[in-house]
Amino acid sequence: MANKTNFTGEEWSRVLSSPMVAGMAITAADPSGLWGLLKEGMAGGWALLEARQTAGADPLVKATAEDFATNEGRAAAREALQQRFTGATFSAIKGTALAELKAVAGILDEKAPEDAAAFKAWLLHVAQKAAAAGTEGGFLGFGGVAVSEAEKATLAEISTALNGTASA
Repeated sequence: MANKTNFTGEEWSRVLSSPMVAGMAITAADPSGLWGLLKEGMAGGWALLEARQTAGADPLVKATAEDFATNEGRAAAREALQQRFTGATFSAIKGTALAELKAVAGILDEKAPEDAAAFKAWLLHVAQKAAAAGTEGGFLGFGGVAVSEAEKATLAEISTALNGTASA
């Protein structure tokens, strides 16, 4: 069972920030107005809270959620996000996020091989929740779809970045 001690400080910061990175990739794929942006952006935080409260959560997911609940953990995640995304143009955020998720997948495969698959599946779940959080298209909240074609394509790209294969 892997936890914070399996990783260097920088690696752990990247693991901590990865749920937000997954949500950022979705948001950048198809921005859906202010309200949708807020709902999609909060998906990673809600997923961490949910993981912390779920008794049967994967041990590495739970360790991540527990550390994120601390001031130190949130500061480390924020620093990792700032290092990767400061100065990035909005059009570059999706590509940067996908590259970061691929790098985190590599870190997990190397440092926590027994927990990597479950953690990566959880990250894809976080991205799916972000995609479904805001309605795409429509007008004033009416019409539109739960997950746009651009978001579906980005989910497949996230799956590939995490696992090297497209999702089914």
